[in-house]
Amino acid sequence: MTASQLVLGVKLRDDARFDNFHGDRNTDAAKRLEAVCHQPVGVPVMVLCGDSDTGKSHLLQAVCHASENQGKAAVCISIAELQPFGPEALSGLESQEVICLDDLDRVAGDRVWEEAIFHLYNRVQDRGGLLMVSLADLPGNLPFQLPDLVSRLSHGLTIQLGIYRDEDRLTILMARAEKRGLMMADDVASYIMRRAPRRLGDLLGILDILDENSLQAQRRLTIPFVKTVMGW
Repeated sequence: MTASQLVLGVKLRDDARFDNFHGDRNTDAAKRLEAVCHQPVGVPVMVLCGDSDTGKSHLLQAVCHASENQGKAAVCISIAELQPFGPEALSGLESQEVICLDDLDRVAGDRVWEEAIFHLYNRVQDRGGLLMVSLADLPGNLPFQLPDLVSRLSHGLTIQLGIYRDEDRLTILMARAEKRGLMMADDVASYIMRRAPRRLGDLLGILDILDENSLQAQRRLTIPFVKTVMGW
């Protein structure tokens, strides 16, 4: 599968935009990224660092939405999607003006993949594009084997994301519920927060379940209804 075929198959989540990135913890990082979409940063690579539960994927897709709104060709692909096709899948991605690669650390330690990323970086730089990647940690703290790749990533613009606090998770939960048209009272949200796993992804997965069941049963979200659906 070629890069062009992959690009055609990638669909951005409509709800992954800057205007619905909630939670105060990483607001400044989101604003900085949004500013980059309007003003070139003067470097060919940006690195977004943070835990798996800090909104990296949301922000990368938001960058692509914002870039496309300005008429730029942009693509966001998870490394997990590319891995089955091998590093050759990176060929041709430099034709996009903005290339976002999510979870790049998945290939840290794989020399062949690292060399392919390094060569993509060079091609993007030659064309004046922007390569944006997300990592679990700073490049120098990850098990990359290619010094030249670590050097390039380390000298780009780095933005670090912090782990969400409980108040951020609550804000995100209620904002996502409102976006779906779900009325969620404060006591219901607090009840869910007390019993839900701490990972934001798990919390939003619970919202998916409640949304589906609420629609099927034509019931609003109440504590008894949440208890019944979730078995709490």
